Amino acid sequence: MYCFTHIKQASRKALYACCMIIATGNSYAHFQEIIPDRDFLNADQQQPLSFTVRFTHPMTQGPVMNMQKPKALSVFSNGTHTDLLPSLKAAGNSKTQQWTFDYQVTEPGDLSFAIEPQPYWEAAEGKMIIHYSKVIVDGYGDFNGWDQNLNLPVEIEPLTRPYSLWAGNAFRGIVKAQGKAVPFAEVEVEWRNDGSVTAPTDSYITQVIKADANGTFSYVMPRAGWWGFAALRDANYQLKAPTGAMVPVELGGLIWINAKAMQ
Repeated sequence: MYCFTHIKQASRKALYACCMIIATGNSYAHFQEIIPDRDFLNADQQQPLSFTVRFTHPMTQGPVMNMQKPKALSVFSNGTHTDLLPSLKAAGNSKTQQWTFDYQVTEPGDLSFAIEPQPYWEAAEGKMIIHYSKVIVDGYGDFNGWDQNLNLPVEIEPLTRPYSLWAGNAFRGIVKAQGKAVPFAEVEVEWRNDGSVTAPTDSYITQVIKADANGTFSYVMPRAGWWGFAALRDANYQLKAPTGAMVPVELGGLIWINAKAMQ
């Protein structure tokens, strides 16, 4: 009896230690945010759009990673491409640097804002991360251009119009790499938490979808707010880490969708 009890106690201790190692070693999903103060423009909302740009874990509300000045920032609308990099302003501090910018819309037409960050070194995962992120804004109800591809290395092409969506609507998209659909691509999904929701377990923080053979996926957004969809894949090249070693590169194609509560 003593031996059996002793073994059970030892097993419990080992299991507890194992769980503690797993818990402290968790690495939550990274999401490159590019969030406007609104996802539409109309006659009553003509003031400039204001954006926040940061690299973080949206569902857990942080931490905010230190973000170097992006490599590229652009807006695509009505067949034109405008470089917005000069409009960026630094925010945060030297350890949690993030960015802001404003943009004045001058004509109707959907606007696709896209950012290419500098590679981010994630020591816990031993890899560099580059997430190409975009968000589409409805420009005065023109409803033209929301499904255009921006020819990003990894990108989510929306099959659902990516604005004016209610909470409970499904968002559908195609994962593409170099313009071609990626079969069975993995897509991570997180809600940009406003502090009103606590995940019951870590497994609820990041939702995971596997696209079908055509690279298509669907997700029903159960709550109002901003939702990030991140299609992830490994690059076919390596980059030099701050350690001096050549390491793998994670490429991400992100799109941000805003769902509103029906009131």
